[in-house]
Amino acid sequence: TEYPQLGASLEVVHHTTLIRDLLSAGLLEIGGGDSGLGRVTFHDPCYLGRHNGVFTDPRVILESVTDDLVEMPRHGNNSFCCGAGGAQMWKEEEQGVDAVNSTRLSEAQNTDAETLAVGCPFCLVMLGDANRAAGEKMQVRDVAEIVAEQLL
Repeated sequence: TEYPQLGASLEVVHHTTLIRDLLSAGLLEIGGGDSGLGRVTFHDPCYLGRHNGVFTDPRVILESVTDDLVEMPRHGNNSFCCGAGGAQMWKEEEQGVDAVNSTRLSEAQNTDAETLAVGCPFCLVMLGDANRAAGEKMQVRDVAEIVAEQLL
């Protein structure tokens, strides 16, 4: 909404939508070998998913690099925040049982996935921090990183 105010007329798309479009058009080629990801689960970023209704694009991409994509119980429209949307990235934790990002990481770990894929830089930081605190039990990777490593 800010671009027209600055005199620009642009279509803005999320990087997972762009990557999916490029894959669909044959403009990106992904290798068919072992991706090294193991079982993968995807965390739906709040603004990409619930706010913008984009759920399919990242999954289409991930399905092109793995045959073992599993869902967390809370996914899609019912996804659970990584914590950054609640400003947990910039402030001290409030009193409670567990940090939001640790709770979400636990949900990902409970799927027996080896890789937690994300589509948001804030989610990458928040879930990466929780993963480090938990002893680096999973790979936490952005969908774009995963694709970049699989390009032919």
